[in-house]
Amino acid sequence: MRGPVAPPQVPISASRAESFADLVQDSVDRLERRWPQLADVDFMVLDVPGGGAPADAWQDESVPLGTAVSAKDGRPPVVVVYRRPVEIRSKGREERALLVHEVVVEQVAELLGLTPESVDPRYGEE
Repeated sequence: MRGPVAPPQVPISASRAESFADLVQDSVDRLERRWPQLADVDFMVLDVPGGGAPADAWQDESVPLGTAVSAKDGRPPVVVVYRRPVEIRSKGREERALLVHEVVVEQVAELLGLTPESVDPRYGEE
């Protein structure tokens, strides 16, 4: 009998990119309960930084894990989390989930002009 090892709705069948996007969405959902204005922010996952951004924007620093772009010209604000740099810096799903949440909190804090601890009081404790 041939067929898939697991049905599509089971998490084991999700790709790494889909699982990562789910971690970002979990973090966003957690923050939106406290900050309802985040409903107007677009959250994105890109594989790596670049893609239109000037390469020298972070050339002298380590590779960014995320970025925040303020609303401009009628476009909503955007928070981007870079999947591959985060994956490289985390060992397992739990560690990855913590790092994703930290990146999202840091970028939301930058967007709102607050400290990460103001955005999520548990920032850095986990």
